[in-house]
Amino acid sequence: MWWLIAAVGMGIPLVLTAMPEFGMFSVGAVAAAVTAGLGGGLTVQVVVFAVVSTALIAVVRPVARRHRGQGGAATGVDALKGRQAVVLERVDESGGRIKLAGEVWSARALHPGEVYESGRKVDVVDIDGATAVVM
Repeated sequence: MWWLIAAVGMGIPLVLTAMPEFGMFSVGAVAAAVTAGLGGGLTVQVVVFAVVSTALIAVVRPVARRHRGQGGAATGVDALKGRQAVVLERVDESGGRIKLAGEVWSARALHPGEVYESGRKVDVVDIDGATAVVM
């Protein structure tokens, strides 16, 4: 019973902090609880907890880190950075209009003194509020 209480106790920080290690310890505690239910002694329970938790951390954590490093698909304004747009109205450091991803956006040039005339293709470097920063 104590192992199940420990599993729930470690599940709470998992939810609150999103640290997967707590989940792995929680699974280790459940494995120890199963061992206790099968009649294993306290020493065996502790060993099962340690082995299962360590194995999960050693195997799952590197896989999760690799997936986190891939970043996944960008969404929202992050998905617009790096895309090309077409200048609709002259764009300079003080403003202008572009067509980006099928929508009309206000835009400004990244560097002072740069001017982009209507019809020219530009690259979106950043999104500053509702304004695309282009070059």
